[in-house]
Amino acid sequence: MALRFEAAVLRSYESRFAVEEVVLDSGPADGEVLVRVAGSGMCRTDLAVRRSAGRSPLPAVLGHEGAGVVVETGGPDTGLSAGDHVVLSFDSCGRCRNCTAAAPAYCDSFASLNLFGGRTENAARFTDAAGGELAPRWFGQSSFADYAMVPARNAVRVDPSLPLELLGPLGCGFLTGAGAVFHSFGVGAGDTVAVFGAGAVGLAAVMAATAAGAVTVAVDRYPERLALAERLGATALHADPAGLPDRVRQLTDGGAQFALDTTGSDRLINDALRALRPRGHLGLVARLHGTLPLEAGTLDRGRRISHICEGDAVPGLLIPRLIGLWRAGRFPFDELIRTYPLDGINEAERDCDAGRVVKPVLIPQGRGR
Repeated sequence: MALRFEAAVLRSYESRFAVEEVVLDSGPADGEVLVRVAGSGMCRTDLAVRRSAGRSPLPAVLGHEGAGVVVETGGPDTGLSAGDHVVLSFDSCGRCRNCTAAAPAYCDSFASLNLFGGRTENAARFTDAAGGELAPRWFGQSSFADYAMVPARNAVRVDPSLPLELLGPLGCGFLTGAGAVFHSFGVGAGDTVAVFGAGAVGLAAVMAATAAGAVTVAVDRYPERLALAERLGATALHADPAGLPDRVRQLTDGGAQFALDTTGSDRLINDALRALRPRGHLGLVARLHGTLPLEAGTLDRGRRISHICEGDAVPGLLIPRLIGLWRAGRFPFDELIRTYPLDGINEAERDCDAGRVVKPVLIPQGRGR
């Protein structure tokens, strides 16, 4: 029996989201679970579809930071049951060399499964109310909706006593920032970390670095975000071009051991490299949309630069760790969240673009049937 429910559909790269009825024509296949969405974070990757030059297929239902309740499972081997509370994360094949080496963010099929419309033969057909085809699942979930059909390996079971509607961003944005600190850098007590860009990913990195006992500096252009970074344990610096690397070095005893750039800005990437001490490591999480001109001397003395995807994390391991830190008062991610009803998605996008909100979370109205 087909399931009809509401979802936010993006029909063109220039249009606004439209909340409308959509249809799933069948229940979960083997290895899948149907999840009633409690909340879904809005990530910069969702909004970057507008700049994807046709690579991400439209029309589509986006959303890849969902959390909700399992309502139906496909097959006996999902490891989940109806009624389980779950956080949804990115998709992976589970079979390639990187997946089997506990590096699912570098899955051979990551781009196809998450960004460019990969799907399995037995996946449910996803259409609008008139029968028009919608793109296959975005990041294995398409969670800007009342319901999401996801591979069970995307879903991480959590304690039902937790505020489920707020947990979705742990599956991507907060996972990425915290994972970069804990996994990509291996930050420990007394280390020095500089975070460039105090959005959701950057502030998650600040919280993780503070939890690890590191000396942390945060750089941004929005005063409200700098004030929030200070509350979360960082020393805040405005992203003014005049002398920024020198100021970071002064605050980190001669240079940061680790720097994380979340902005994709050529200038800030070069500033971050100059702020590193010898043998320091700069991690990039933003996707670059052109060449990266590195200034002379920025990679001298053993400094290195790498790209970090999804915080080098295994979601089933890191998400419970972050929840444990939150319960201990050491990872207060809820302070970064503002909730919107699903039909307020365009307002949430405007606020996100203008820097008025760090992490919008969309709350479906639950009119599926």
